[in-house]
Amino acid sequence: MGSRMSTEASFDYRSEPASAAPDPQIACTPVTAILDQAVAKFPNRPAMDFLGRRTTYGELGELVARAACGLQHLGVKKGTRVGLCLPNTPYYVICYFAVLRLGGVVVNFNPLYVEREMRHQIEDSGTTLMVTLDIRQIYPKVAAALGETSLERIVVCPMSGALTLVKGALFSVFKRSEIAEVPNDLRHIRFDKLIANDGKVEPAEIDPARDLAVLQYTGGTTGVPKGAMLTHGNLTANVDQLYRLMTDPRPGEERMMLALPLFHVFAMTVGMNLGIAFAAELILLPRFELDQVMKTIAKKRPTMFPGVPTIYTALIGAAEHSSADLSSIQTCISGGAPLPLEVKNRFEALTGCRLVEGYGLSETSPVATCNPLDTGGKAGSVGLPLPGTIIEVYSPIARTQKMDVGEKGEICVRGPQVMAGYWGRPKDSEAVMTDGALRTGDIGYLDEDGYLYLVDRIKDVILCGGYNVYPRVIEEALYQHPAVNEAVVIGVPDPYRGQAPKAFVCLRENHRATPTELKEFLAGYLSRIEMPKIIEIRQQLPKTMVGKLSKKDLIAQEHAVSGTTE
Repeated sequence: MGSRMSTEASFDYRSEPASAAPDPQIACTPVTAILDQAVAKFPNRPAMDFLGRRTTYGELGELVARAACGLQHLGVKKGTRVGLCLPNTPYYVICYFAVLRLGGVVVNFNPLYVEREMRHQIEDSGTTLMVTLDIRQIYPKVAAALGETSLERIVVCPMSGALTLVKGALFSVFKRSEIAEVPNDLRHIRFDKLIANDGKVEPAEIDPARDLAVLQYTGGTTGVPKGAMLTHGNLTANVDQLYRLMTDPRPGEERMMLALPLFHVFAMTVGMNLGIAFAAELILLPRFELDQVMKTIAKKRPTMFPGVPTIYTALIGAAEHSSADLSSIQTCISGGAPLPLEVKNRFEALTGCRLVEGYGLSETSPVATCNPLDTGGKAGSVGLPLPGTIIEVYSPIARTQKMDVGEKGEICVRGPQVMAGYWGRPKDSEAVMTDGALRTGDIGYLDEDGYLYLVDRIKDVILCGGYNVYPRVIEEALYQHPAVNEAVVIGVPDPYRGQAPKAFVCLRENHRATPTELKEFLAGYLSRIEMPKIIEIRQQLPKTMVGKLSKKDLIAQEHAVSGTTE
């Protein structure tokens, strides 16, 4: 297990990767050290590009200092929970680092939450201050919690202020109906007023191994969302671990495309924090819109593009039906969902880049394993443990029984990126931690070379007549069919077996296949017990805010049709 030593920041822009180090000393520093070093070394380097408005690292450092000063005047101090309910904008980056400089705790909020979800997370986390946009789609849901929850004040950021002067003026005129009315009272602070100061701030003394940086709420697919407590050391360790994967690091030269939302831990760590460790230019897009993404790639020429499989699938489809040039993209790490081998191969052929799959959870900051970027790793694997990380596989039934190489069991993770526990939930924390190891709830196995293979979520396993059927196995088989673009498999009630697999499929453009044809194809890949009872072909499949295929929504739809309850 990697130590949590308070060492000097290891974001030293080394010319050679440190992955070969036999006993890596993983970074354990305040998260703000990542930004401070980029500002010191590359003050004139572009730090952010938001729809054409660019900010240098020197300017970003100044904005963070001024925002921190303003927040300090509002009472933010060590331990204060500050919510960020923002899409990808410069405001997120600025306020994230400003809160952490004061020792505050960032609580990430999904702007698409409904009011009930917003209130629950505010109350559960004890958030007292929220930063959000003056957009009708977001602001009213936050404002409704004022006085009704622990929320006391709101910092309101104008969308027009994040744009270029011309775009900002046009937005104020032509998008006026989308701008929320914000009261002029003591409970609301405008962003321009927040930063109207000299930037002189008293930074908090941070113990990175113990002090919390972020409360990252889990998706809630298996119950009430819980706040994973991520320390400064957890987050900087994960950035340092990922930095060591890079085969040819080019500090001050990279451009990081961020279409995934920063409130999600994958984009926060692998996109924003890792990007800043490289002093990369962060190309921020407020949401994933395919046409905008393709135009931005053509114009901005990103070199790094973390994503989820559905994003890469969409890019493939767009590029194959146009003359789009994706050759600037050199490094891509895929996470959040299984990466089909066909998608990996097609994307690499189009771009010439290396697309590798990693694995992790909110509770691991988030990355625990990743395939090597130099070789691409092994097909079907989610890679090797990151430096300082130990992966073990235990029986999900006899929890202390360690499984042998090749045997399936519950994946457990030890390492400096593993969370400190769940916020306010000691029993839940105890349930997932065994002797310092995080029990992930995922089923997988290790091969003789230490590569991890993910089989499925324990709770997604379909129990068919006493046999365990893994949806991911069926999904991977479906992706082998040339007409299949996307596939999701869930368990549905079956009077004979208890449960049976049902597959939902979206076909590639200009391709055809019937359920019967797909079943005939699957006969060469699956056993009879694994064969889907039903294959339903749809025009599109539901996705989460991050762009992952949403198994949860399909299960809810099935329950609604059948009249059953979860």
